[in-house]
Amino acid sequence: MGQRILVTGGAGFIGSNLVHYLLSDKASELPVEVERVVTYDKLTYAGNPENLASIRNDERHRFVEGDICNLNLFSKILEEESIDSVMHLAAESHVDRSIESSAAFIETNFVGTHSILEASRTRWEALGRGESFRFLHVSTDEVYGSLTMDDPAFSETTAYAPNSPYSASKAASNHLARAWFHTYGMPVVTTNCSNNYGPYQFPEKLIPSMVSKVRKGERLPVYGDGSNIRDWLYVEDHCRALAVALLKGTPGEVYNVGGNCEIRNLDVVHAIIRTVSELDPNIGELNPDDCIAFVTDRPGHDWRYAIDSSKIQNDLGWEPRESFNSGIRKTVQWYFDNEEWGESIEDGTYQGKRLGLT
Repeated sequence: MGQRILVTGGAGFIGSNLVHYLLSDKASELPVEVERVVTYDKLTYAGNPENLASIRNDERHRFVEGDICNLNLFSKILEEESIDSVMHLAAESHVDRSIESSAAFIETNFVGTHSILEASRTRWEALGRGESFRFLHVSTDEVYGSLTMDDPAFSETTAYAPNSPYSASKAASNHLARAWFHTYGMPVVTTNCSNNYGPYQFPEKLIPSMVSKVRKGERLPVYGDGSNIRDWLYVEDHCRALAVALLKGTPGEVYNVGGNCEIRNLDVVHAIIRTVSELDPNIGELNPDDCIAFVTDRPGHDWRYAIDSSKIQNDLGWEPRESFNSGIRKTVQWYFDNEEWGESIEDGTYQGKRLGLT
């Protein structure tokens, strides 16, 4: 029997890439066939129906517009679609927004996670409380806080030390996922990932924002002196890791997922400038010093993230396939090839493009 998977937040950046991966020929590498994928998304500002446009006519896919805090609707869809597994990606995720207004982050990331854990527990119990039903909780390395240059990379046993309202809300949701395994025995697996990049990323994030500004000839704002370090993970590599963790991971375990790619923010911006210059013949060679404007650092800005992915590599056989150089080139080219997608977000028309999804 094939897997019938529900993906929360499936119209967002990572979620839509995951849905595309699960329904593509690439998913043939997984140990179980994917029979059906249900996308469950509230379509807030970061949920874009156009991210799923290419699979509108795929009979294996269904889109449901819904809030993860809506216990009754979520429970109904789990039963109606005979769901075997839930992959929970729905979350408020932009740190700057969490600093400005934290309430939505607590409501979605904590209260919403509680709601779907409860709905999933009911579904799991109806199926006989076995491992035929599985729940994957997708989280972030930001729950671990910040590192100095001499600190070892985050491992699955690193103590939590969240430094922003966003990361605090995700840490809280991780504790709920853990409790539902240890208290009820529900087969829950948790993943913590490093910074993702790739197609369909909302333009407020660093890489798509910088690509757009370079092409428009605008100055590129960089926090502080740009020395903050992140581990960068190409989104398709992440999606493969999520699928493997869901299908092969040990219930109750946590798996950290990183790209083995620590880079300073300033060097990321330099790479974007260089790649855009190479791929856009209308721009020509640019001097990064003429493009970058250093701005006041944001409050509580973590200095360094680094992920130790040895557990998922050794236990589940996953490893990243893209280097940052290959991944950033694919990413920039995708934004070049999908200018209308970016324009629809800038003018706001993307929020009305729901036709054909339900």
